[in-house]
Amino acid sequence: MRTRSFDVAVIGSGPAGMAAAISASDEGSSVVIIDREGRSGGVLKQCVHDGFGLERFHKRLSGPWYAQIESDEVSRRPIEVHQDTFASRIEKTPSGFSIFCSSPRGFERIDCAALIMATGCRERTSKQIAIHGTRPAGIFNAGTAQNMVNIHGILPGRKAVILGSGDIGLIMARRLSLEGCQVIGVYEAKSEPSGLARNIHQCLDDYHIPLYLGTTVTRCIGIERLEAVEVAKTDSSMHPIAGTEQIVSCDTLVISVGLIAENELIKPLGVKMDKATSAPVTDQYSMTSINGLFCTGNCRVVFDLVDTVSKTSMICGRRASQIARKASAGPAVQVVSCTDLAFVCPQVIRMPAGKVQLHFRPKKVLRDYMLTASQDGKIIGQKYYSVLRPAQMEDIEISADESQAEIRLEGESR
Repeated sequence: MRTRSFDVAVIGSGPAGMAAAISASDEGSSVVIIDREGRSGGVLKQCVHDGFGLERFHKRLSGPWYAQIESDEVSRRPIEVHQDTFASRIEKTPSGFSIFCSSPRGFERIDCAALIMATGCRERTSKQIAIHGTRPAGIFNAGTAQNMVNIHGILPGRKAVILGSGDIGLIMARRLSLEGCQVIGVYEAKSEPSGLARNIHQCLDDYHIPLYLGTTVTRCIGIERLEAVEVAKTDSSMHPIAGTEQIVSCDTLVISVGLIAENELIKPLGVKMDKATSAPVTDQYSMTSINGLFCTGNCRVVFDLVDTVSKTSMICGRRASQIARKASAGPAVQVVSCTDLAFVCPQVIRMPAGKVQLHFRPKKVLRDYMLTASQDGKIIGQKYYSVLRPAQMEDIEISADESQAEIRLEGESR
């Protein structure tokens, strides 16, 4: 088995992996990117709609255009990119990490002093949300439907129901409509939409596609091909209400009901996980509880904007390069979230810290809300929000001192 050694290895060549690799290389580290696909870009390759890059490049870019800019930047640097390469196992070593890979070139071991996971996330399937009934053709998750239409030019069906109002579900409602598919409606089990407000307006309202809140799909009907779905109203716990069932005729069901972070490779290493995000606990540099092991992009937490993914991943790459050169990690201080928030990321702060951005989502809609961060009784950050919605990630900037006391978040509606 051939063995290669690098300062920093990055698994995944989506926007997070490429941004991290670029910044690590600019810090003077030798860098390799490992990706199981044959082309860099991750999910951006199939996101032909625009709206990317507004914050980072100050213009509206399509997903492939954004990915190409990043890929060009990678090619201008001495970064090795191993595509069509599958990382099957990772081991912790005294000097860092060993990654065991397979590719058309054969089996290979890559050793590195610092490892950045940028593996993104995957969608939940119909089996994971327990939809009853048969399993005929015509049931897709939103990413698969998007790939079929945008990459392969295949229309999944002629009459579609969308389950879930996440951003990709909303975008696919518009995309299918543009391609001539009749979109019956978007059904959301929650009482509030899961996607960004701009996507509700641009993808549904502008195309007269109805959004049914507090309603979910309870059964699939059909033998060889989907013929209809059963929908029902939901209660406050998102459980179907008996007696409210209706049959909706369709030949396609597109499911967009949440994402699962891809972190299976590093779980055997004993990395500390956060139950709220189902991803590793990380500091402001995206480093996990294991020194030298980083988790960035959507396998850390699902961000709304690719611009934020790139920004945080560049910070991650710089820090990974420093850790590879044996920089001290510093002591970690816990961030304690208030009960109004679904999660906060990063979950720990490495000292000395200075100014740090905390990202979070609320559990429910909060109006006229003041969020305060304090450390050792001293206010280190405070921000007012006219409205907070679970569909939109927000942030607050804090200035942590070096007391090494935990950082507490407290909020109140005024």
